[in-house]
Amino acid sequence: MQFEFPFTELPAVLRGPRVERRRVLLGGSAFWGTIVEEGAHAGRLRLDDGRLLDAQAQSYLPPVTPSKIIAVHISYSSRSQETRNKPRPTETPTYFTKPPSALNGHGGQILKPADCKYLNYEGEYAVVIGKTCRNVTPDEAWDCIEGFCPALDMGLQDFRDTDQGSMLRVKGADTLLPIGPGIVRGVNLFEQTLRTYVNGLVVQEAQIGEETIWGPHYIIADIARHITLLAGDVILMGTPCHSRSVDPGQTVECEITGLGRVGGTVVGIDAPRAAALGVGHAPTDTPEVRRVALGFDERVPERLKANLRQAQKKA
Repeated sequence: MQFEFPFTELPAVLRGPRVERRRVLLGGSAFWGTIVEEGAHAGRLRLDDGRLLDAQAQSYLPPVTPSKIIAVHISYSSRSQETRNKPRPTETPTYFTKPPSALNGHGGQILKPADCKYLNYEGEYAVVIGKTCRNVTPDEAWDCIEGFCPALDMGLQDFRDTDQGSMLRVKGADTLLPIGPGIVRGVNLFEQTLRTYVNGLVVQEAQIGEETIWGPHYIIADIARHITLLAGDVILMGTPCHSRSVDPGQTVECEITGLGRVGGTVVGIDAPRAAALGVGHAPTDTPEVRRVALGFDERVPERLKANLRQAQKKA
């Protein structure tokens, strides 16, 4: 492991037994439940009121209600190598935010407006804060973590030219954060593998412990120097190499071994009505936009590129 401040003892949130909490929509109401891990009902969802449900057949809500969502720009060595041609992007982490209105549940629709050309996937794991956290050390930060979720940090790269500093519309549009289906604790995150799929084919892959530059304990301690993190807040921990654009009709999923798999389907929608009136900065297709949206293929494993080409043929 190469990330800052490695731990000498496995933190409690990474030690078993595994616990996964999910939130579902039933009859118009939201209910919390826990995945049964052992016995005759293993794999089923036991609601807090005692009902047992088929976990695969449910309509899932995001398992978080954050006051804020903070995302790391680059925290995987392969992503830094692809975009910066070096294994470490910056001396210390840099961040952007996504509004809570970007949240999307597992199996939802990911909206791509007709006037936008580049909607990129980024498979990530999310850290969910479990209690108020301010002015902590990296060692103390582990106790502030409720658990982890698979997530897709989708981005409309067409707004890179105007919103590069804030990423507000790039990463903040509605539906651009599928997360879940549950919050998991009791799994050693650094022994897990992250994979992103387009139409069922692997287009991103990384062993988390091998590629992590800054662990969540370092990121939390850094942010909490000046910003109070509250229970339910979400931190997105970056993506490995090969973030590329997807089109309507394609399914995108992020799977993290030990945590689960979250996904959604890209759906095309009309351009906003105000766009026809000339309101705001129009989406653009410029060298800077293409640099991020299309990436650097020469720095990406061939099998990931081949899978994406195959997935695009299936769309």
